[in-house]
Amino acid sequence: MRLPSAVSALAAAARHRVVCIGLLMMLALPGCDASDTRTASDDPTPLLIYCGVTMLHPIRAIAEVFEAETGVPVVISQGASADLYRSLETARLGDMYFPGSLSYRIDNLHAGLLGEGAHVGYNVAALLVRAGNPKRIPASLAALTDPALAVVVANPDSGSIGRETRRILRLAGLYDAVLRNTVLMATDSRNLNQALLDGSADVVLNWRATGRFPENQPHVEVLDIDPALAARKKLVINLLTFSQQPALARRFMKMATSPRGQAIFRDAGFIDARGRTG
Repeated sequence: MRLPSAVSALAAAARHRVVCIGLLMMLALPGCDASDTRTASDDPTPLLIYCGVTMLHPIRAIAEVFEAETGVPVVISQGASADLYRSLETARLGDMYFPGSLSYRIDNLHAGLLGEGAHVGYNVAALLVRAGNPKRIPASLAALTDPALAVVVANPDSGSIGRETRRILRLAGLYDAVLRNTVLMATDSRNLNQALLDGSADVVLNWRATGRFPENQPHVEVLDIDPALAARKKLVINLLTFSQQPALARRFMKMATSPRGQAIFRDAGFIDARGRTG
């Protein structure tokens, strides 16, 4: 059976806007022609952005504006930042990479796959609990060591919040104690919040902005922690050096840094590139 060309498959995926990593890995197989630049209906070739799950809401909103103005669809591959990088490294398909931490850019620049970057805002970590804080959990990292609480943190090997969790807890001298008190480790920010929503966790350490997402806001409460520990983490969209549409990708990145794009980030609960909040 002949596999579809990469562009044809992405054009079909564009109808759903968000795709999984598995589809992209399929497109990297022999027989999937990533150089095909036309679809069966001669529709515009979609832009593909690898986006960490935490930033999905603002990127999807910007993608809708971009598509309305240019007629070019945007396909978003969502997942944990480390998994996304491994996917783009294998597939060599797509246009932009948007991880949840600048560290993924710094760590991988030497490989030559990440080109210029656009600074769009900041992430900051916080404790999240169920709405109303029924267990009266204090806004302190020490709460994560309380054996009376069901604690869930993220895996540092899969996503940006896992890396940030490890950094924060090591700085506080609590990493080993928290791991001993953890009931499970999540892969990313979405799974952390799901643990709160389904009752698996009493408290999680997660990106603050996720508490503002529409699906989470009625159900969770944000507890800000010491800013000396939870520093702002720079968010940068990276142009991929193998992009077949770099001019369009740069146009998307410019939209994300524009006043309109920055307002979308603030509305989604992020700190914008000038340090402003919504």
